[in-house]
Amino acid sequence: MMNALEKKFLGEVRARRLVGQGDKVLLAVSGGPDSMALLAFFTSVKPLLHCELAIAHCNFQLRGSESDADECFVRESALTSGLACFVERFDTLRYAAAWKKSVEETARILRYTFFDQVMEQQGYTTVATGHHVNDNAETILFNLFRGVSLPGLRGIRARNGKIIRPMLLLHKAEIAAYLAEKGIASRMDASNIANDYDRNFIRNLVIPLIEERFPHKLLPSLRRLSEQAGELEEFLELYFEALCGRTPGLSLSDGKLDVLALKRLSVFEQKELFKRALRDMDAPVDARMLQKLVDLLKTHQGKMVMAGGQLRVLWKGGSLFFLRDMGEV
Repeated sequence: MMNALEKKFLGEVRARRLVGQGDKVLLAVSGGPDSMALLAFFTSVKPLLHCELAIAHCNFQLRGSESDADECFVRESALTSGLACFVERFDTLRYAAAWKKSVEETARILRYTFFDQVMEQQGYTTVATGHHVNDNAETILFNLFRGVSLPGLRGIRARNGKIIRPMLLLHKAEIAAYLAEKGIASRMDASNIANDYDRNFIRNLVIPLIEERFPHKLLPSLRRLSEQAGELEEFLELYFEALCGRTPGLSLSDGKLDVLALKRLSVFEQKELFKRALRDMDAPVDARMLQKLVDLLKTHQGKMVMAGGQLRVLWKGGSLFFLRDMGEV
């Protein structure tokens, strides 16, 4: 018999069509409370979903013997559950130094690259993570403090390509109570307690402080904001797909945008098209850079702005050229 939370989990999976019959689902299990709940939920509903399960674990080797103990714990959990377990160890600090990225960002890249490799090599269709309501709130606030645009406040998506997050409707307190009720053990990552990382600062200090002042207000409000931002993002994608389809010169497929076509648009539309162009060029996108490109349209041909790294945007003739090399057009 499933309990109420397991039924809620199953309802979310079915309502959003996150897992279909015959799917091979890779569970991202760190050994922490959230991922152990994910494992328990999927184990309980597997007979109803008719899917295949396996476990993937990343040992980032950031906490010495503690990281190795996490790995052993996950391997034992997989053995107990009768599931295949794929494990990879990373010299995360070396990668972070080589890539000149934060440890958090480096670990994220390594994690999802590993998941992609396992899925490709072993034939798994999706990878499931244990993100929940509180994680989504942290992500929205983190993005807000970074200065993202309105669609960027969407937060964590229930599905993003092959990645699914079936626990997004569950609260951290519910998950903790579920583990206690079921007697499910988990590992605690001590690094989550330290407030050196931005996400930990938001999780441990900012959110509790706001909730103390406004009880039961923050998480529901951020969830509504996330849903509305998602709806806005969906609308904008359809709108700009139609706009580029009917207006020549607004697609970066040939490496340039038409100046006159851009000038006929509102500033908001200009920024959204520039945002898409920068992403197509794998260039960083922020409010300051978008404003620079809008201001470029107010100058004259021959002017140029740098858009991160070796990318430059040059106004020549009737077009803005997005160029990676430093040669002439």
